[in-house]
Amino acid sequence: MDLVPSTPFPSILNFRDVGSTINTLLSSSPPSTAPPPSLSPSLLYRSARPDSASPSDLVALTHTYALSTILDLRSTTEHIRRAEAKGACVPASAAVPNNGKAAANSTKIAGIKTHEINLNGGAFARALLWKLRWSSLAKLLGLMALGYRTEAIGILGREVMEPRGLVGLGKDSLDHSGSELREIFTILASEERYPMLVHCTQGKDRTGLVVLLVLLLCGVPVEVIAVDYGASERELVVEKEERLKEIREVGLGDEFAACPEGFVEAMVDHIDRTYGGITKYLEKIGVDDEMQWKIKGIMMEKR
Repeated sequence: MDLVPSTPFPSILNFRDVGSTINTLLSSSPPSTAPPPSLSPSLLYRSARPDSASPSDLVALTHTYALSTILDLRSTTEHIRRAEAKGACVPASAAVPNNGKAAANSTKIAGIKTHEINLNGGAFARALLWKLRWSSLAKLLGLMALGYRTEAIGILGREVMEPRGLVGLGKDSLDHSGSELREIFTILASEERYPMLVHCTQGKDRTGLVVLLVLLLCGVPVEVIAVDYGASERELVVEKEERLKEIREVGLGDEFAACPEGFVEAMVDHIDRTYGGITKYLEKIGVDDEMQWKIKGIMMEKR
């Protein structure tokens, strides 16, 4: 894991160049019969939330790294909480239209095109909600309408998300977030959108799942993907107490701040067993063969 570089930014956690990191890991792996893929560096980056970046780090993102696009995978509630932390006044009630958009706008970085795609919205959220008892669902909806988003999500966290665990929720994302993943992969297939940064709050699980799918598509060995995923736990240590507080507020256990061993292997096994492999999974969610080849053409270095 020491081969995975630490973030170069004082104010942006868990930032790294996906292509460069994977190439370093591949070069240190035992030789195999098939030549390992080589990824293009300086195109796809991953990180935790960058919206508290210092002025100097913002300059680096826009000039040194020349980011063209940011894929923000966070939820409306996460955007509202970050906007409030920065002093913005955003209505928290689910009954107020466009409050999530207003919150997201307050966390955008000037000069970089940002796409807000809530990876765990839509069908994913509905699938979890229907696992609640009727009384809990009614209470949750009432709290959301009154603006008590954190308390509402705490019900879902304690009764559904905590029992599912990160591995279970990762599988749920694969099964129910196809629409959002198709939107993400449509952007990833556009060469003019690079260099690109993908992030969520910690840059660990939702970001890790998207990166995992891209790396699988490019033929990166599972064990190498697992090392990259696991490096996020080390990268987030400096803010662990703050993250634990946020996690506990929504009814989740401390293990949600970690990178569980076997997460990557479990996701790959689920994709293989349920869908027949990465290409068939992507086809099922609407990422056709042409789009897959475009992404591989962008991400993989020409030999």
